[in-house]
Amino acid sequence: MVEVFKTNVRLKKESMLLLKILLEIFPKYKIDFDLDDCDKVLRIEGIVVQSGKVINALKEQGFSCSVLQ
Repeated sequence: MVEVFKTNVRLKKESMLLLKILLEIFPKYKIDFDLDDCDKVLRIEGIVVQSGKVINALKEQGFSCSVLQ
């Protein structure tokens, strides 16, 4: 399953911090950011992606995150 999120992450440094946090929560998932995309896309690939948990993890760090439709 692949889930794509729109974020407001702008800096590579921020994305690296969030990547570390997300990999602690979802250690077996493939996770990456595309900061060149206008939606600052976060892409997560795994068996079952828990969107709410992803959104909350980013919000706890002060970033906005929503499922990209």
